[in-house]
Amino acid sequence: MLNTYLNNLVKVIDSITEFTGKAIAWLTLLIVITTFAIVLLRYGFSLGWIAMQESVIYAHGAIFMLGAAYTLKHDGHVRVDIFYQKFSAKQKALVNLFGTLFLLMPVCLFIFYVSIDYVLLSWEILEKSKEPGGLPAVYLNKSLILLLVITLILQGVAEIARNILIINTNSQGEG
Repeated sequence: MLNTYLNNLVKVIDSITEFTGKAIAWLTLLIVITTFAIVLLRYGFSLGWIAMQESVIYAHGAIFMLGAAYTLKHDGHVRVDIFYQKFSAKQKALVNLFGTLFLLMPVCLFIFYVSIDYVLLSWEILEKSKEPGGLPAVYLNKSLILLLVITLILQGVAEIARNILIINTNSQGEG
């Protein structure tokens, strides 16, 4: 019963993370096209717009912030695994479980705690770019910090459930 619930939870969260990661990946194409246009316009026609340049920075921030959970799901974060690579599946699951519980989750909660006022103040004043002709929605960009936390916590819950399933499966197989 618990395993079925955890399995379903992992599937739902993983599908959300997968969709978000694949959707956000398209921003890399937008960055390439926009950067090419910026260079072409500036050096070919002596034209340029601050908003266009800022849009590249915003898109890059969105890729980083919203892609972190996708990277976590695919185990793509940097890891020094001198010992980890030789661990059994159950040992790896235990390391991942404790790492998620005692490192990922507290860091996410800390980031949320220290950034919530920063983001809310930006929304309160509807913060705009300080550059003339810049993008008028800095508050949306700052909101990515909270979305980073939400998506990482959500994927962290999936990782906790996934590792509990691995531990339960291996424990039952050993008994």
